[in-house]
Amino acid sequence: MAGKLSASLLWEAFERCEGAANCGLLFVCDHASAALPDVYGNLGLKPEAFTRHIAYDIGAAALTRTLAARFGAPAVLSHFSRLLIDPNRGLDDPTLIMEISDGAIIPGNRHISDAERADRIAHYWQPYRSAVQAEVARMIETGPVPVLVSLHSFTPRWKNRPRPWNVAVLWDTDDRLAGPLIAQLRADPALKVGDNEPYDGALRGDSLHEIATIPGLPHVLIELRQDLISDDAGIGLWADRLETALRPLLADAKMHALKPQGTRAA
Repeated sequence: MAGKLSASLLWEAFERCEGAANCGLLFVCDHASAALPDVYGNLGLKPEAFTRHIAYDIGAAALTRTLAARFGAPAVLSHFSRLLIDPNRGLDDPTLIMEISDGAIIPGNRHISDAERADRIAHYWQPYRSAVQAEVARMIETGPVPVLVSLHSFTPRWKNRPRPWNVAVLWDTDDRLAGPLIAQLRADPALKVGDNEPYDGALRGDSLHEIATIPGLPHVLIELRQDLISDDAGIGLWADRLETALRPLLADAKMHALKPQGTRAA
């Protein structure tokens, strides 16, 4: 345990990209990395497991950095695999530390002690969450209120069923940004755009809920199908599309005001 604690203290839990505090836009990437501190080995998995979606969101980190650079906006990205602990999950979520992910048993996560769970929270999950919250506070203090854009990717198929969407826009209780962004993307007839699918953006305790919904930030979580952003050409294409869609929306003053937490309309 002492070895793991020492490794935890030396490991940087997040990556921060510099950007203007007054730009009104913050990018986050919860599942940016497949990395683990050496002391955890491969958690008992074969190395190839860390090239799969179970370890990280393929393409999401590169897309996040590209968009942050184009907008001159700050970004915060995780620097550890979701297989260690999932920074997008709440502390009471049973999938916070997965024992099985998409059919893969994770030996290093089975029967872990309460002390080990607490160590992973304290040295990986919490520093990442705190870094995002600190960036939000810095931006609010400088003004204007930032829009939060979280970037993820999803698999083309799930349980042998194809997923038809190219891109999906997830949101929680505030659709100020999600509604017009979905409309912008759906204006392209070549795109199949999901609205809170294949996942729903309303999950108590996840990063979108804690960092955006509770304080009242306008927000979206954008999911790209991972085969569309698995290389530089795809990342460039989707950076172009998202930049084109987001720029006019960010110019709207109502996107830069805090809105009290509410309940999504049925």
